[in-house]
Amino acid sequence: MTKQPIGVAVIADLVGSRAQPDRALAQRLMVEAFDEVNREVPAVQPLAPTVGDESQGLYASVEAAILGTLLLRLVLPAPLDLRFGIGVGQYRTVSGEVSDVIQDGSAWWAARAAIVETKKRERRAIPSLRTWYRLDPEHDGWDMTPPQEAATNAYLLARDQLVTGMDDRYRKRLLGLMRGETQESLARAEGVTQSAISQSMHRSGAFAVLAGSELFGLRPGAGA
Repeated sequence: MTKQPIGVAVIADLVGSRAQPDRALAQRLMVEAFDEVNREVPAVQPLAPTVGDESQGLYASVEAAILGTLLLRLVLPAPLDLRFGIGVGQYRTVSGEVSDVIQDGSAWWAARAAIVETKKRERRAIPSLRTWYRLDPEHDGWDMTPPQEAATNAYLLARDQLVTGMDDRYRKRLLGLMRGETQESLARAEGVTQSAISQSMHRSGAFAVLAGSELFGLRPGAGA
């Protein structure tokens, strides 16, 4: 029996999709954000819309999935936002048609369970939460050693709390720093002082988000 590969599935959906005044515009902006992030974070299956307001993608590593989900939140213009389920497990291609690649496997089941958990926790007690992580419990003997659920979700809880609290300007500044721009270049582009940029980054928690991303070892364009 052929051994199935291990991957990191991501399921995303649009927050407050039914309340969007222009759903066609929201969908177009979401697709543009996917295209932008797909160019920066390599994927086994690039993020793309599937049905309704849901989208899916597949990565080779948890780090790439975590980076991709963060970048999407920073790229999307306010008030648009996404929530995610990240799942690690096996996957297989059920249909390989160019226009309709269908996959199955425990990575997708874990991602589905994760996004359900995201919604549940978001509704009940943590309105800032946008991302949850699940690991296929049958992972003994895998070639990769994925991060533990508890530690990863603790990071995601803190990351989402900070990013959800940022306005559009702060998110764009954080995005610039993650892409290697300097505080000085951001200040020149906005017509403000470098000190103003630095103070806003401290105040919003952007430096903490940036440091967390660096600890995971990835920045846009650095590979998965």
